[in-house]
Amino acid sequence: MPGGLTSMQPSMPDTALLPLKPALTRAAELAQAEIASALAGLDSDVAHAMRYAVEGGKALRAFLVIEGARLHGLGRQDAAPAAAAIEALHAYSLVHDDLPCMDDDDLRRGKPTVHRKWDETIAVLAGDALQALAFQLAAQTPCAADRRVALIHGLGTAAGARGMVGGQAMDIAAETAQTPLSLEDTTALQAGKTGALITWSATAGPIMAGAAPDKLRLYGECLGLAFQIADDILDVEGDAATVGKAVGKDAGRGKATFVSHLGLDGAKRRAETLVTEACDALSVYGADAECLREAARFVISREN
Repeated sequence: MPGGLTSMQPSMPDTALLPLKPALTRAAELAQAEIASALAGLDSDVAHAMRYAVEGGKALRAFLVIEGARLHGLGRQDAAPAAAAIEALHAYSLVHDDLPCMDDDDLRRGKPTVHRKWDETIAVLAGDALQALAFQLAAQTPCAADRRVALIHGLGTAAGARGMVGGQAMDIAAETAQTPLSLEDTTALQAGKTGALITWSATAGPIMAGAAPDKLRLYGECLGLAFQIADDILDVEGDAATVGKAVGKDAGRGKATFVSHLGLDGAKRRAETLVTEACDALSVYGADAECLREAARFVISREN
């Protein structure tokens, strides 16, 4: 195991069920400790930009990895490398998404984007390095080799042309398309762009444990879609100071979103239905999955 975690002394059992807020905080701490350990001794602009890019997030994806592992009898330390891997990969996607050739954003998580704090070259390289680091960390997951291979394969699929990158490409193409995307197309786009990494995170725990991931896959798919609908709502109702990034950009670009298709109230109802479906998928886990249910409710009530 990487050395960054060995000095941490949890104040409660490693598999204890925590309330959502401390569970998210713990997930962020574990993921960032793993990443810091992997980058120890590096003093370049790229390394500093990598550390900067992973700071300040909600660590929802790392939390999902850790909770899924806990439900299958694995401790936080067992899940830490995979949790760090998904946070590194997610951070890479944000760094590149913010670039002038993509969304051209100046603000992320309430701070200047990486290409604004450094420059475009450092941002591209930091994103590349975070992506590589994600697979390095996933390869350190302490489980049977075939399960580790399944995790790495799944992460590559979720991140690539059949997942996040494919969804991002569809999103960019839609901005200049003469015909707006249908609701079905928008759903498919967001299942890749946003949902694929969330679903991977939700299923990582049972895969590490050699258990069936079906119920957590359904949970992750519903959660990922609800998360994106909440983002679309925040783009309409939020303000940059609270959300931590520019808002109102989707309407300005004429993008098809869940709000444009369903209306504001309809989008909210759809998100609530998805949360109900996500929670129902957890019934097999009983009260042990209460924190995941709370996370689903949090996703559509968050302000950033």
